[in-house]
Amino acid sequence: MSLIQDLELIERTVLPVDPSFRAIGRDVMARHIDDARCAALAHGKDAFLLSVMRLLALPGNGHTRLIPNDAISVLPLRFVTIEGSVRLLAAPPGLSTAIGGKLLSVNGVPLSEIDRVAEKLLAGTPQRKRVIGPILFAWPGALVHLAAFSGSGTITYQLRDGEGRVRELVPDTAVTIPASVLYPRNEHGKTDAAWVPETFLEMTDFGERGVFLGLPSFFDPGETVLSAAISEATAHVRSRPRAPIFVDVRGNTGGDFLRTMPLIDAISEGAEERRVAVLVDKFTFSAAIVFVAILKHRLGDRLSLIGEEMGDGLTFFAEGGTIELPVSGAAVRYSTAFHDWAGGRIDETTPREIAEEIVAVGTMEVDRRWAAISDDVHSRDRLCREVLDNLKS
Repeated sequence: MSLIQDLELIERTVLPVDPSFRAIGRDVMARHIDDARCAALAHGKDAFLLSVMRLLALPGNGHTRLIPNDAISVLPLRFVTIEGSVRLLAAPPGLSTAIGGKLLSVNGVPLSEIDRVAEKLLAGTPQRKRVIGPILFAWPGALVHLAAFSGSGTITYQLRDGEGRVRELVPDTAVTIPASVLYPRNEHGKTDAAWVPETFLEMTDFGERGVFLGLPSFFDPGETVLSAAISEATAHVRSRPRAPIFVDVRGNTGGDFLRTMPLIDAISEGAEERRVAVLVDKFTFSAAIVFVAILKHRLGDRLSLIGEEMGDGLTFFAEGGTIELPVSGAAVRYSTAFHDWAGGRIDETTPREIAEEIVAVGTMEVDRRWAAISDDVHSRDRLCREVLDNLKS
């Protein structure tokens, strides 16, 4: 079997139906398809996957992209962007003392220079690129493409630890693992790459202070557990119509926002003096962004955003699906529907049930910047009490 079959599958099933490519000129498309074809014929799987990443990143739509995680091998290092820095969150025992360090360079090439070259491979907003980009630093084939590795010899990472000391990390390049072990398809930013939500709702009633709701995911293939969690949260919020509400959707990569509408109604239909805060981060995507956008539209100045910019903007293409490439083993995410939660626009691709909910939010700026380092639950809880006290004052 040939990698050409993967490319032909993309040409046949993705490019004709994904409306995000409408803005890309035919000559540009043809050139990048030819590049991918040449890579498939001559340069091997890694080069082919990187060329397809570039092709699918052309529209700048984060929902449309190649996901190489199941198809490649990486060094046993987990890099994740925390705030604005790429940090090492996992490493094998012999290298574990470097965990927590801030990545500065690879083989002497500054991170900023690597980022500049990598930008064209990564789909979506700058925030989404910070989410999906760190896998490139552990992928030897990508480091060759990014001119940070010759393909043989050593790979030397330079990192700065929490005390400002700079150290070098030199892994054995002969030891690699499947990328999916350390880099999940839906990157959540947790230290443990295998993390999955244990529940769809974490709820704490702080009495007079208010109510905390943790909503880690809106994706529920069984279509029952999320609905039950939303019903529980909805009932509790309705029982406290004047209580401040603090909602955490960090790491929520989306799902079905329509199933969260009862909770949105309950929050927004509370007393006029009710104030709400939502905690977001770069790992907040898709339906979770829509959830926040509708709350912002309904509550206006009564809603405060805390954290950092979310992983996508308010105008994007979504829905669609995912195809598995049979030869390379990679996956392709494609889109079929237009969303515009900034201007409230729809077009013929917007599903009717979504078009009925579309509102014009304008912009969503973060009111207060905050980020926990790694999985710091204690700092989250301290923030929770502080924010609820401020909402009540």
